[in-house]
Amino acid sequence: MKRSVLLGLFVTASLMASTSFAAEKDLCATNLQTIENAKAQIPPDMTEQVADSVEKAKADHALGTKKGTEDCIAETTKTIQSLQKTSDGGKP
Repeated sequence: MKRSVLLGLFVTASLMASTSFAAEKDLCATNLQTIENAKAQIPPDMTEQVADSVEKAKADHALGTKKGTEDCIAETTKTIQSLQKTSDGGKP
């Protein structure tokens, strides 16, 4: 229960702050930080999937293009939602 609440809090705070105040590049970085903050709560069966997703998002972000930033945001948002769904008792 505590794990779900903490992950939900991180995700909610990240998404609310990011969409309200951050530019697109910052949203990608914020999402990556949210995932990093939640690493202790990632279920063991999702660790590899999350690591691959973060790697792909960082590569997209490193391109420095608008498309790369959009791809990073899409990838990290998908991962955050998957983590939140898993912590709420759903399947990834």
